[in-house]
Amino acid sequence: MLQRNEAAADMLHIVAPSILHNSINQHIRRKMNKSLIVIIALLGSFVLTGCYHAQVTTGLEPSLEVYEQTFASAWIFGLVPPNTVRAQDECRNGVARVETRLSFLNMLVGNISFGIYTPMHIKVTCAASTIADAAEGSSEKYTHRVDQNYTDEKVREVFSAAASEAHRTGQPVYVDMR
Repeated sequence: MLQRNEAAADMLHIVAPSILHNSINQHIRRKMNKSLIVIIALLGSFVLTGCYHAQVTTGLEPSLEVYEQTFASAWIFGLVPPNTVRAQDECRNGVARVETRLSFLNMLVGNISFGIYTPMHIKVTCAASTIADAAEGSSEKYTHRVDQNYTDEKVREVFSAAASEAHRTGQPVYVDMR
């Protein structure tokens, strides 16, 4: 019986450190897994923020006049868009470019609200001049006029002449409809 107890004690000395070692390893692995998940989540949020940017250009020459709205309120990940920007009230010559983007701060607010409230940055660049202004400053040979009292046949004739002239010269031709 004494030999059995000694054998059991020897076995305990061999098994106990191994069990302790395994429990420490499991604890360390759990901690590392949690840390790894946190690191991946943080890296993912930094990598995925600030990447949305859309730009619409009209072809008009941009001016230095710019209007910005940094926190335009959008809802449900942007599915419900912000209110329409009333650019025609601000830009007397029309709009040259509209840009929308989600900055880091916009994305942070969106993530904190779980996407319910997603603000966006809107930037409107006004046009330097309208096509009508450009037509007035251009040579008369590239400008055609359509008066209000022209018949449909006469309007077709003016547009046909303008298209032919643009094709022949390779230059833009303006049709002024006043």
